[in-house]
Amino acid sequence: MNLINDIDWDRWGAPALTALRIFLILVLAWLAMRLLYRMVRLVRERAERHMGATEASRAATLARVVKYIIAVVIGAVAFMLVLGQIGISLAPILGAAGVVGLAIGFGAQSLVKDYFTGFFILLEDQIRTGDVVKVAGIAGGVEDITLRHVRLRDYEGTVHYIPNNLITTVSNMTRHFSNAVLEVGVGYRENVDEVMAVMHEVARQMREDTAWKDIILDDLEMAGLERLDQSAVVIRARLRTVASQQWGVRREYLRRMKAAFNAKDIELPFPHVTVYAGVDKDGAAPALPLNVMRPPRKAVEDEAQA
Repeated sequence: MNLINDIDWDRWGAPALTALRIFLILVLAWLAMRLLYRMVRLVRERAERHMGATEASRAATLARVVKYIIAVVIGAVAFMLVLGQIGISLAPILGAAGVVGLAIGFGAQSLVKDYFTGFFILLEDQIRTGDVVKVAGIAGGVEDITLRHVRLRDYEGTVHYIPNNLITTVSNMTRHFSNAVLEVGVGYRENVDEVMAVMHEVARQMREDTAWKDIILDDLEMAGLERLDQSAVVIRARLRTVASQQWGVRREYLRRMKAAFNAKDIELPFPHVTVYAGVDKDGAAPALPLNVMRPPRKAVEDEAQA
């Protein structure tokens, strides 16, 4: 008690009151941040319970960005209030901050563009965590998206950090549904209608398989004869699948189609080359006989023994 009575309150009262106010400002800022964080978490959890997986993914992405904005805003307000308590005038600071901000804006235009582009990407729901996209010439699965960058991981496991200002076009391969595009080449001798019938049958069997019936959403959509290559007749078709499942469906379909083609003796294409020994003046020349290109076996054996 004597120690408290011995304190010179005229000297230390004002600093103590200032310190108490600063402490209260920091505590209130922390409480406000925790309360807003909790509200964001409750909204996200409610979205995950009552919405589909895609909407839940979007809610999780937006929740991270909103938390970041909350931290920045509350931190900036608390910092300015603390400066006011210790006697630093905010007017010159805000004026200087405006000038500095203008200079930074000119010098760091790409950074400012990052934040604006990231904001509109999130607002327009172009990308969500878990999507497979192609941006800035790089394709991969989206692991994280912020106002600053998009983090992708490609098939080899390499992680790419792409600044938002480099994103001019977003190609999202896993939104709502996907298509397994099939370009099947067969030999010129094959009947195209018969090949198409076999392809439809393979697709029908896959849809009846319990492992694939919930992944493939519709029957095979046959586009038809796509083009005539040098050694193959190319037929184009597609299967509509659940989002992000098109690659697995395509691989399984091609595996089954190869087996069906083998069973039906349908020729898969390979390069065909016809060799001519020379051309007469009239332009006519027979094909080079095979026995001319390949020496008799006995001649080869005699040369080997020599």
